[in-house]
Amino acid sequence: MSAEHVLGPGSPEPLGATPDAEGVNFAVYSANATRMLLCLFDVDGLETERLPLPEHTCGVWHGHVAGLKPGQLYGYRAEGPWAPGQGHRFNARKLLVDPYARALSGPLVWDPALMCHAGPHGQMAEPRDSGPYVPKSVVTEPQPPADEARPRTPWSQTVIYEAHVKGLTMQMPGVMDPGTYKALGDPKVIAHLQALGVTAIELLPIHGFIEDRHLADRGLTNYWGYQTLTFFAPERRYAATDDPAAEFRGAVKALHAAGIEVILDVVYNHSCEGDWEGPTLMFRGLDNATYYRLGPDGHSYLNDTGTGNTLDCAEPAMQRLVMDSLRFWAGEMGVDGFRFDLGTVLGREGRGFDPGAGLLDAMRQDPLLRQVKLIAEPWDVGPGGYQVGAFPPPFAEWNDVSRDTMRAFWRGDPGQVPHLSRVIAGSAEQFDHSGRLATSSINFLTAHDGFSLADVVSYNARHNEANGEDNRDGHAHNISDNMGVEGPTDDPKIQAARDRRRRNMIATLLAAQGTPMLLAGDELGNSQGGNNNAYVQDN
Repeated sequence: MSAEHVLGPGSPEPLGATPDAEGVNFAVYSANATRMLLCLFDVDGLETERLPLPEHTCGVWHGHVAGLKPGQLYGYRAEGPWAPGQGHRFNARKLLVDPYARALSGPLVWDPALMCHAGPHGQMAEPRDSGPYVPKSVVTEPQPPADEARPRTPWSQTVIYEAHVKGLTMQMPGVMDPGTYKALGDPKVIAHLQALGVTAIELLPIHGFIEDRHLADRGLTNYWGYQTLTFFAPERRYAATDDPAAEFRGAVKALHAAGIEVILDVVYNHSCEGDWEGPTLMFRGLDNATYYRLGPDGHSYLNDTGTGNTLDCAEPAMQRLVMDSLRFWAGEMGVDGFRFDLGTVLGREGRGFDPGAGLLDAMRQDPLLRQVKLIAEPWDVGPGGYQVGAFPPPFAEWNDVSRDTMRAFWRGDPGQVPHLSRVIAGSAEQFDHSGRLATSSINFLTAHDGFSLADVVSYNARHNEANGEDNRDGHAHNISDNMGVEGPTDDPKIQAARDRRRRNMIATLLAAQGTPMLLAGDELGNSQGGNNNAYVQDN
């Protein structure tokens, strides 16, 4: 330890890296580690010191390092048992990101040293040092609470516009710094949203995320961003400046001033570490048995998400992390609501989905979060994972019944009138209980996942060849109709019929009881060339 860096006991509260007048307090949760090493790095990302955190209080390792300042790069190495059969995968050769890091420095570089295991069946700890390849956590100044006036649009007046930071702004004429947070607050973007009557923009994930290994190997990009690495740090690739958090705050303020709310799509159901064959970047190395839902053998991961792992949202430490993240984005970053990806996972207890699960109850009673919009994607791929209509108030839910019914009706499928009448009436059979509002049903025709509206009326089948998976990815059940020609056509009659059906479908969406959600670009006839799984199409 260098002379200027005096290590003291510090405090277990708050979690994360908190600067003060004398230095920085570090606190990180791990109930099962035997020692926690704080690693300090210079501006070039070279490790300069390893300091054992001196105290372990109620599962939190903590220490105060005098002489450190905001901007310091750091990470952790956790010592403990390597016992996969008991759920433990501690390996001090792996550098770990702080789950509470407000900023990250440097990209993830895929290298074999990132892997968790070595040897047959993954029973040996991987021996190489991953430090050079892992993003470094950054000590930041605390953000002041957001204090601007917020729109607080009633649900009864809400129109949601689902968009991607880059996709929305990259080709919009005249926008400064297209593809960035800064562009979200551009007057031209705001004018477009206001002209549409949009009251809330719902952004695909902006939490820091990584490129999937299989995509990196094929030279492709994780465009949608559903492989979250950190629940606090904004993704740097969308920043025009060196301060993504301040840039995002500026965009939120501009949207608020225009009367537009900001909703974030958040991914608390899984991490980017995959299954036991994936990398060790954070949770796996900090306390695998605490953060993940594991199989009876202790070695395998329950995969209710389809991504290789499922975070254990019934575990108090995980619940605290989610709640702290939500409060940070709502309180300090000014966000007006959240859409929970694979939201059923958040309500999974020991016997399956429970509307009274601890994490859901914590959100519902929280003084800050009960003032914002909470939207569940009410399904996952685990047992009993389809729970449309089962979430408690005040949650709203994506209603895929509305999507499928409106598509089938306008395609001309027989027997759809009774189904459409129920959708127009707000899908009461699903949502009219527990005093829930009629606006609890989030009605939509399209979303990021699937065909765009132009493609719903232009293709009978998916065309995902550009994804490099032999057109096997994406949903095969699109309830679409090419109206005579697969894909683009010069036939004016088909073009007119397609345009008319798109307008009819949007009119039906807006007429139905519930809360309408539009997919960005549908108002312009945006096509993805028949690709219904464009998660790698950053173009």
